[in-house]
Amino acid sequence: MSMHISSCKVACMKPMSCHEQEHPENAAATSTNGFDWLEDSISFLAADVDIAGGYGWWSNPAEAQQDDIGSVVAQTLSPPAPLTTTSSPLAHASPSTASPPVSSPSEPPSKKRKSPAHKASNNSVSNQRRRAEQDRPGGGGGGRKGGSKGGGAGSDRDTRWAEQLLYPCAAAVEAGNLSRAQHLFYVLGELASFSGDANHRLAAHGLRALSRRLPAAVGAAAAASVRVPPCECPSPAFAGAEPRLFRASLIRFHEVSPWFALPNALANAAIAQAAAAAAEPRALHVVDLGVSHGVQWPTLLESLTRLPGGRAPPSVRLTVAGPAATPPAPFSAAPPGYDFSPHLIRYGKSINLQLAISRAVSLDSVRGLAGPGEALVVCLQFRLGHATADERADILSKVRGLNPELVVLSELDAGGDGTAAGEFTARLELLWRFLESTSAAFKGRDGEERRLLEAEAGTSVTADAAGEGRDVWRERMAAAGFEEAAFGGEAVESAKSLLRKYDGGWEMSSASGAVALRWKGQPVSFCSLWRPACSG
Repeated sequence: MSMHISSCKVACMKPMSCHEQEHPENAAATSTNGFDWLEDSISFLAADVDIAGGYGWWSNPAEAQQDDIGSVVAQTLSPPAPLTTTSSPLAHASPSTASPPVSSPSEPPSKKRKSPAHKASNNSVSNQRRRAEQDRPGGGGGGRKGGSKGGGAGSDRDTRWAEQLLYPCAAAVEAGNLSRAQHLFYVLGELASFSGDANHRLAAHGLRALSRRLPAAVGAAAAASVRVPPCECPSPAFAGAEPRLFRASLIRFHEVSPWFALPNALANAAIAQAAAAAAEPRALHVVDLGVSHGVQWPTLLESLTRLPGGRAPPSVRLTVAGPAATPPAPFSAAPPGYDFSPHLIRYGKSINLQLAISRAVSLDSVRGLAGPGEALVVCLQFRLGHATADERADILSKVRGLNPELVVLSELDAGGDGTAAGEFTARLELLWRFLESTSAAFKGRDGEERRLLEAEAGTSVTADAAGEGRDVWRERMAAAGFEEAAFGGEAVESAKSLLRKYDGGWEMSSASGAVALRWKGQPVSFCSLWRPACSG
């Protein structure tokens, strides 16, 4: 299949690189909200993101660029013809193999008067978007879980051109429609960028995921016949990061986004409330099966010292479960050489709190680290979403065997339907919310911290399974021998107050015990509280 794109048009479609942007003035590094314990280690970065600035180029892309991309999408996604390939979960959504070229060499640059043909192209875009929304797995009408509110993700669907290319490309891959996949790979390769706006970045991460999926879907021999554009992310994921940049990125992300900060705050509030309600002050033992890498705990330690009536625990033990405790999950890895323990112990001494930190290779070894009379709490946060059903059942069984007094479970609130189509759709939707909300959090400014976080988030698209919604997790926790508890009113109000410091696109709701976090009306995650169910 041949395809021609004028160099003028490709240049117009490509996002500006970060070197072409005016470098923002350095903002003063913040050390509030319990992060003083690490301020010495992040002074080298001095926050090159201006959190008080405007959106700049990200929120106002050139009209010419949008018109060009709209024309490319419209011409690429021609009306589908019946497939003759073998059926697959995605085959019904696969476009035809015959596609018109994106443009011709004689086509003038994008900055031109809108002719009737151009208007017809725009109409084609709208029609194709409606058709893609109806045809794509999990799409169409009110079928998408959670619906969309005014101003939510549903209302900006027309601006999300990356999905309109990625969904049919995934369909072609799963159906073994190699010529169509080759065509869409080429178009995605021309538009994808890891440093553009949210659409360009989603296209880049989605292209990378589909290129890795291709051999498994069609076989190594067939995959070798497809020319996949270069799509490796230039920024390392967490495990390959420089430790100081890794630490600074985590702290910065908690300051500008509630993605992890809100569930962490709810967990800390629940733990402090349980300590305050004890008849006598008791030693506290927290098992950390989370992704905060130490950033969550300074706030908890400080709140324990402020419990009324001198009810602070006489000692606190933090046991960090190692990689063998749960399967790998996005944001769970840390680079070699990263160790938050000395910083956190030093902070504990500064607030007169006796703190000990230990590490457990697996959950089986946690039992041997528990001391007599300790109040045991397990924080299981964002670690099981990509595990298999058997792995989840085994881990929850081991957690129940520890007989904890409290379990905090936080997970992403979205899941597929078990098909390749549904899983890919769910992962791509969540990644869009991450990329769009991160653009808002960093005010559209590029930087090492943001690139590192987004590179790690992008690994979720290549996972074998997506997260699952609250209802599925509720059933799973009940089957493991837990019963759900509600967060206290003070914890919920504190979380609402915390959320107000972030971008206005965020909102939260509490129903049936769990607290849900949403971005522009669409689900992101939930945080829930559990206790061992009474036997008999």
